[in-house]
Amino acid sequence: MAPRVIVVGAGLSGLSAAHTIYLAGGNVALLDKNNFMGGNSTKATSGINGALTQTQVDTKIADSVKQFYEDTLKSARDKARPDLIKVLTYKSAAAVEWLQEVFNLDLTLVSRLGGHSFPRTHRGHDAKFPGMAITYALMQRFEELAEKEPDRVQLIKKAKVVRVNKEGNNVTGVTYTFNGEETVAEGPVVLATGGYAADFTEDSLLKKWRPDTFDLSTTNGAHATGDGHKMLMKIGANGIDMDKVQVHPTGLVDPKDPTAKTKFLAAEALRGEGGLLLNSKGQRFTDELEHRDYVSNKLWEEKKKDLWPIRLVLNSKASGVLDFHTRHYSGRGLMKKMTGAELIKDIGCSEDDLKQTFKDYNRYYDGEEKDPFGKKYYHNGHFDVNDTFHVAHMEPVLHFTMGGIEINDQAQCLNEEGKPFDGLFVCGELAGGVHGANRLGGSSLLGCVVYGRVAGDSASKYLFQKVLNGSTSVAAQRLGQISLHIDPSQPGKVSVEWSEGVGAGSGSSDEARMRQQSQKSAGPVMTQNGDSSDPAKVSKPNDISQFKVPDDEYSLEEVAKHNKKEDLWIAVKGVVMNVTDWVDEHPGGPQALFSHMGKDASEEFEMLHDDEVIPKYAAGIVIGRVKGQEITLEY
Repeated sequence: MAPRVIVVGAGLSGLSAAHTIYLAGGNVALLDKNNFMGGNSTKATSGINGALTQTQVDTKIADSVKQFYEDTLKSARDKARPDLIKVLTYKSAAAVEWLQEVFNLDLTLVSRLGGHSFPRTHRGHDAKFPGMAITYALMQRFEELAEKEPDRVQLIKKAKVVRVNKEGNNVTGVTYTFNGEETVAEGPVVLATGGYAADFTEDSLLKKWRPDTFDLSTTNGAHATGDGHKMLMKIGANGIDMDKVQVHPTGLVDPKDPTAKTKFLAAEALRGEGGLLLNSKGQRFTDELEHRDYVSNKLWEEKKKDLWPIRLVLNSKASGVLDFHTRHYSGRGLMKKMTGAELIKDIGCSEDDLKQTFKDYNRYYDGEEKDPFGKKYYHNGHFDVNDTFHVAHMEPVLHFTMGGIEINDQAQCLNEEGKPFDGLFVCGELAGGVHGANRLGGSSLLGCVVYGRVAGDSASKYLFQKVLNGSTSVAAQRLGQISLHIDPSQPGKVSVEWSEGVGAGSGSSDEARMRQQSQKSAGPVMTQNGDSSDPAKVSKPNDISQFKVPDDEYSLEEVAKHNKKEDLWIAVKGVVMNVTDWVDEHPGGPQALFSHMGKDASEEFEMLHDDEVIPKYAAGIVIGRVKGQEITLEY
């Protein structure tokens, strides 16, 4: 097998690195321990930051890269790394425009989140959360590449990396388990394995570094257990700022399951567009747009005063701007639309109390008086008890880990002497120091793309240099001739091809296994013969043209009877699915399906997914059609 870069982790950062390597002319193998690509990146709800983007220029937002840098530096506090923050902010516009140009993404709406001097968090007009829209676009393109160019692009899911291999200071590849077997993948390594904000394992990094957070709920998927941190520290990499764990102030409390360990996040855009946080007396108690750790601490103070539950309240104007968000959360039973009278009753305060809260806020909004909580930025108008509102209960939740593995501004992983390992690069939430003591909203997706691209560039240069200098690994040396091809239609682009030389044979058993394990699908594929516990049977996306909905008909009343975790049906766009044995395969986690047990979830489905995902990834769980309904699933 030709020399290639091994990328571990198929969230947005790993995907950004993999695409960058491919576009630079390199070969790439992408490994992920899950049965679906995307990681936590698909859950990001507010958008991606960028300063001096074309969108900002077109909408006359007078932002500057220097101001974004200063805002990030301030948020990072005493843990700020100016070198890493400069890369993050100064490459932000290029990252946003790369997504727009290469992947044809719409990122033309901009919001202001907490801690930002200007609106700079980009999202699109389409009916999806930006994290899902962005990550899915990169997943789809990677699927196409794995299908069309299997010699250059490989995807192996359910591949749990257990070791990073090195000789001296030189990283030679990784060892991973797949279907019970260990396989060695050789080549430079990019690690993008995510954070540890769901690390409730026996050797938990949360318990070690932030035991005070261990009992909190998390917004992360169960896969965020710090695997990369643990592997890299074993070989002498440095864990830095490991106690810097971000507790997000606005986790949505499900009234049906208030103590659920996994909670959905109320996007910061809700507060960015003017949502208010009110205590159990109907009073404000903080600047809603302060940094996340500050607002979380203010919520804890209210709890000590016995003034919970905390409600997030949006007026009709903010609700209209964020129609997608409010419909999505309402569809999950996490948010309610209310009149002013209903809100007063729900809080349990007097009408005068709520009127006073709104009257005071309106004066601050108009600049007649300074907000005692220090709020500077106001959006979407006055609050009036005669309005309608969207309301949800909030509590702080584990969300993001700023701590991680020490890197330099080239995304090289540093050893205990502060020098780079040869052939080892780190990006995404695994990279420590990028956000310092506190991350700004909208900078998680940005960090993934910026440092994913930096790691991809650095790894590609390292690979080409090793090959051209003739100092490749033993496996690569067996491969014989190197051919360079210059494409006149793309100035400056050089393609590198390696052909197997005399005596090279068909490669080692490890290489043969990697080829056999290679898959072409971003997600679990449940065909009639599919078995999600056997990765070899979930390697190819279904042929959508062969998809047929079974003729069996079920009324919505019949669907409603299957409303338990051990017997779970859902109707979507005229088809009925039995998801009972599929909940662990769902990339959004089981909780996302539990919200819709026995229901028609067509509207909520459409907000997050393209119709093709059902025939492509979940054909085997479609058991029939909804009686009396036309099938509106388009594929």
